[in-house]
Amino acid sequence: MKALSINPYNNEVVFENDVLNDNEIESALESSSKAFSFYKAEFSEKRARLLKSVADVLRKNKTSYAKTISLEMGKIFKDSLAEVEKCASLFDFYSENISVFLQDVNIKTEFKVSKIVYNPLGVVLAVMPWNFPFWQVIRAAAPIIGGGNCLMLKHASNVSECAKTIENIFIEAGFPENIFKTVIVNSSKVSNIISDKRIAAVTFTGSTDVGRKIAEAAGKILKKSVLELGGNDPYMVFEDADIDKAADICAKSRLINVGQSCISAKRFIVNQNIYDEFLGKFSSIIKSKKYGDQFDDSNDLGPLVSVKARDDINNIVSDFVKNGANKVYGKEITDKSSALFEPTILEIPEHIKVEEIEVFGPVALVYKAKSDEDAVRIANTSKFGLGSAIFSKDTEKAIRTAEKYVDSGSVFINDLVRSDARLPFGGIKESGYGRELSDLGVKEFQNIKTLVCA
Repeated sequence: MKALSINPYNNEVVFENDVLNDNEIESALESSSKAFSFYKAEFSEKRARLLKSVADVLRKNKTSYAKTISLEMGKIFKDSLAEVEKCASLFDFYSENISVFLQDVNIKTEFKVSKIVYNPLGVVLAVMPWNFPFWQVIRAAAPIIGGGNCLMLKHASNVSECAKTIENIFIEAGFPENIFKTVIVNSSKVSNIISDKRIAAVTFTGSTDVGRKIAEAAGKILKKSVLELGGNDPYMVFEDADIDKAADICAKSRLINVGQSCISAKRFIVNQNIYDEFLGKFSSIIKSKKYGDQFDDSNDLGPLVSVKARDDINNIVSDFVKNGANKVYGKEITDKSSALFEPTILEIPEHIKVEEIEVFGPVALVYKAKSDEDAVRIANTSKFGLGSAIFSKDTEKAIRTAEKYVDSGSVFINDLVRSDARLPFGGIKESGYGRELSDLGVKEFQNIKTLVCA
């Protein structure tokens, strides 16, 4: 059986990779387990040097890696280059900080010795999505492997070439084989892999529905899991906002990766007193974007990941319009052979419960709020809680509102939501649990051990 990678712009098969059988999966599990048995004893200083080497390999070959990303999932080539560079920067960060993050913590007590020490857990299974096929994997791998664990990757089947490439990057950087291991397997095999005694924990990024299944499989055998799930991020535009700046940032965030990002802006909740002005400026920016072939440097946007994804988004838009949404902008699909989808803007009356749906494409959902407080109320109606943003010139008020009243894992003020190596990243409610990045991303997969000597 083959895992096929299809260029979504022209529907042509670009890569084929073999799917592992049961014996090959068993061999991969055993190899990873043996690799951990010696890797866990490596000093953090050596791991730090290896992490730095990964950054060097990424930068040396970034054009080749970016081409693979764009071919497999349709990302604009210049954005694929930026994705690879961001991955390299992440390795720079952990190579500089991993030893500090894992230092023993002495605690003053009546005992002769009382401290916290950090021990890696083992082989961590990472189940990762296609939308940022390098970054999502690297965001998990750098702190996990930097912390002395091994990582086994089950990537999305349509980006299997990226998965194989990332494994080769670790080997080229000097890591021993099987510290990072890619397994190309059917999704039906994931539960069995999680339940295997050689897997210590699991990290997952993807949809909430699949996340539930991952959590259930891990929970049955009491294995640690970290879940970064869907989002329906609200961007609240308060009455005193800088409208030009807000419109520009909101449009940029909604169109990141053609809207195929869990933390891209999805709902725009605007104070009624500035609503018309904001919508006019926002619409002008959206309409100015050019979309087409992901390798054409003149384009701002490439295709969606697949023709099916395009059809799914188109059906969602049609349902919203049937239920009373007003289409401000957006054309009908004409080329059925390509996954191209023009950015779309919908005005949403509050009776349409779009906050329960993650629209994974370039569709902006705009609400009119009666007041700034009403904007926060609308924002919090969602079952998701990944990221959110507030636009206001009164930054003290915005900070108070963000701290006390906004239900999400992160709040950005006068800027778009993004992941940053220095800051913890994750959600609440149906957007998951646990944190990636920063020191917390390392410690999620450590045995935080109390050591006492009387």
